Amino acid sequence: MMNFEEIIYEKKNGIARVAINRPQKFNACTSLTLLELNQALTDAWVDNSVGVVVFTGAGEKAFCTGGDQSIREAGGYAGTIAALPVEVGWQTVSNLIRTIPKPVIARVNGYAIGGGHVFQVVCDLSIAAESAKLGQAGPKVGSFDPGYGTGDLVRCVGLKKAKEIWYMCRLYTAREALDMGLVNAVVPFEKLDEEVDKWCAELLEKSPTALKMLKYAFHAETDGVAGITHLGVGGLSMFYGTEESMEGRNAFMEKRKPDYDKYRK
Repeated sequence: MMNFEEIIYEKKNGIARVAINRPQKFNACTSLTLLELNQALTDAWVDNSVGVVVFTGAGEKAFCTGGDQSIREAGGYAGTIAALPVEVGWQTVSNLIRTIPKPVIARVNGYAIGGGHVFQVVCDLSIAAESAKLGQAGPKVGSFDPGYGTGDLVRCVGLKKAKEIWYMCRLYTAREALDMGLVNAVVPFEKLDEEVDKWCAELLEKSPTALKMLKYAFHAETDGVAGITHLGVGGLSMFYGTEESMEGRNAFMEKRKPDYDKYRK
């Protein structure tokens, strides 16, 4: 297992569980948190024994409340280049959640605010405790998410409601979030793990290739060339396992012309 300081990462029975472990800060993230989330999600991606990922926060109060404001200064968060999507930071975590070829479930155990709310929005599925509260805080603290945190939110709840969530910075109950399509299910806190495990078990019964291609298909239309690339590369990974594909590789290694005639019939 990988050793982490600010997250908990566990893998068992086909499920990878990633939890932000800063309950004393309501699971607000530092640059180290974001780095470790990137590392754990990447590991879950490449581990073929993992079929589903659960993303959550430690403790009973918070899923994630965004960036740790105590380390924020002019230009960004101290010790981080999180604003740059090509580097370690918020956008790369969100991007991994959206593109890892396996379902990612948000286990919303408490406050999902700001950047933490963005994380639950970009997860494939969200299961919330009845006590959870969800919402945005960017305009309150002089921040905003111009990418997935707005685009995917519109697709979840519609344009008018998405603008309300961002402009007004209100907190919504889990039941209100369910009614607007922001989460998939709401259960009492004491039933949260049971419900998450139930959804994981059902997903693990499904075709992993079908789930992967569906995930890419859902984003292909709105993600431009990147979305089409993910969808196409997903198909390429299946093609690599065929005799037709291996004929090209084998012919190259054997220094002969490939024979594709039988694959046209």
